Amino acid sequence: MSAIAIDHEVDSALTLSQAATGCEFQIRQVEGPACRQLREIGFCEQMRVKKLTGGRNMLCTVCGTRLALSKDLADQIQVVPA
Repeated sequence: MSAIAIDHEVDSALTLSQAATGCEFQIRQVEGPACRQLREIGFCEQMRVKKLTGGRNMLCTVCGTRLALSKDLADQIQVVPA
């Protein structure tokens, strides 16, 4: 991957809580106090996630499973458009 492509991916990364509802994303980074728990439920780098609803508690799907996440947890997941 070229340096320009890597820079573009970093620039286009946002948190799952900032991501648009109804869109699919690829997880780039999971970092924060709940990192271990997020990884245990399937939120790990390179996985695809779809944000179904927004708000204080949001619904999303990863690995075909629907999960509810708080905004605090969603803030710890960096995603890029899939």
